[in-house]
Amino acid sequence: MKLRVVVLGAGFGGLELSTILSESMGETLDLTLIDKSDSFAFGFSKLDVMFGRKPVEAVRLHYKNILKPGVDFRQETITSIDPKSRRVTTGHGTYEADILVIALGADYDISATPGLAEGGNEFYSFAGVEQLSKLIPAFSKGHAIVGVTSTPFKCPPAPSEAALLLHDHLIKRGVRGDCEISLVIPFGIPIPPSPDTSKALLKAFSERGIKFIPNRRVSSLDPKRHVVILDNDDEMPYELFLGIPKHRVPDVVAASGMTYQGWIPVNPDDLTTEFPGVYAVGDVTSVGTPKAGIFAEGAARTVAAAIIANAQGGEHPEPYKGIGSCYIEFGAERVGRVDVVFLAGPPTGYYFEPSDELVREKQHFGSSRRARWFGL
Repeated sequence: MKLRVVVLGAGFGGLELSTILSESMGETLDLTLIDKSDSFAFGFSKLDVMFGRKPVEAVRLHYKNILKPGVDFRQETITSIDPKSRRVTTGHGTYEADILVIALGADYDISATPGLAEGGNEFYSFAGVEQLSKLIPAFSKGHAIVGVTSTPFKCPPAPSEAALLLHDHLIKRGVRGDCEISLVIPFGIPIPPSPDTSKALLKAFSERGIKFIPNRRVSSLDPKRHVVILDNDDEMPYELFLGIPKHRVPDVVAASGMTYQGWIPVNPDDLTTEFPGVYAVGDVTSVGTPKAGIFAEGAARTVAAAIIANAQGGEHPEPYKGIGSCYIEFGAERVGRVDVVFLAGPPTGYYFEPSDELVREKQHFGSSRRARWFGL
């Protein structure tokens, strides 16, 4: 009999898991990959859209291109998850699994920050970056604030990148002298696990006149007065607000009974949940790594190895170590990198200075996964 695997969510984790299982198990696999969207996009491509470097359609990778043995993609909206019976219901039907993997990522709660919907903008969704791609070219004078509203949030370097790329954009338009840029972030340094990376970013902020406001988060916005209110009640006037909204699990996950303190708890060694035959990977979990695609991909490899070992025999994988690399855009077409290890002792980061080689490496990161997951 074929092994029935249902994977919920076709992001980094779901795509990598499906690819590995298809390659290893082929026709002995009956894998259903479910996502409500028709396409995937790398998180860093949102910055390309926001600053007008690429249109949205140019960064989308359509799931219809997935043609892998044993894998069936379904574009459907999940309406319920029963982890005890490993049963999933969608608007089109019901799926029962031998192995269920939750990889649905994190949703955004715009309403959790008073005034954000009415008086600000967020750049973590494609709707948000499309809106900002229209607003940023009209911003020529005043104060722009890049602000984090809550933790945890996806891609910790992204707020720093947004501030640096906004500086570049304003320089090219010749209006930087009429604009202020501030970055509000709830950490003491931009990238806490890597002091060297943080030092490089702080130097870049100083050189560009970007004000860094550490250990603070944006608690609300007052659209009428055009002020941002921080968590210590300080107020900052603004003309343009680029926000990182509060993250939460999708509603269907919250209703499943799997969460604790807002996220799915997992065994950090193997990503198992308390429910037999049910795994969770990526942003939907509280595993202890940043909410970034590269960590979901690494977790998916661990889960795939465990599933294959159980199905075919063989050694089980080593414990998941939470290892990942993040590319950081410093502006001026310069790309650096930080490598971080989270679950093999105290979190440790290693910094690599911007270089032409890292520009090419980031491009290969995207193209290699596009080819591996979509055959493009």
